[in-house]
Amino acid sequence: MSVMSIEKIVEQALQDGYLTPVMEAEVGRICDHASELSIEEYMALDRLMGALLTGEVVAVPRKQFINVMEELVLTEAIARVAEIEATSERSLDVGDIAAYALNRLPPLYATTEEGANYQRQHAKEELQVLIAQQISEAIARNLDRPNDDRTPVMAKSSGNEVLRQVSTLLQAYAPHFEQK
Repeated sequence: MSVMSIEKIVEQALQDGYLTPVMEAEVGRICDHASELSIEEYMALDRLMGALLTGEVVAVPRKQFINVMEELVLTEAIARVAEIEATSERSLDVGDIAAYALNRLPPLYATTEEGANYQRQHAKEELQVLIAQQISEAIARNLDRPNDDRTPVMAKSSGNEVLRQVSTLLQAYAPHFEQK
């Protein structure tokens, strides 16, 4: 999505009936970087808030599916890191280790609990050795080259927080603004 104004984003959301995570992030970015919002921007945010409250616009959750591989890799990485940290002075970054391994393993997506259980079983039977091998490689790499000086990816908000965020934005940027 190219850079858009708040008004264009709200217009698009009203037209589509959906506020995507990308649209939500762009509105947040604009508000964070603006010293002051215009009356039109306040009104657009107010309109978006109303549309979200009435259900005219639905906030699309970030995930409507899960990657079972993430859960399997994290479980393995946490266990191995805890083992190493308990027996040495070394400190490891579980996130770095998991990301390294996940980039080298096949994704196992599921949209239902049954699907997730199937993927877990499949992974335990056919991919456990490969998962352990990738975690070992990731740990060795992390011990050789820790990422202490890099900027971590910030935690993103969930779709359920859109209303609260828009409300907070409105209160912060327009504490006395009320549509007449």
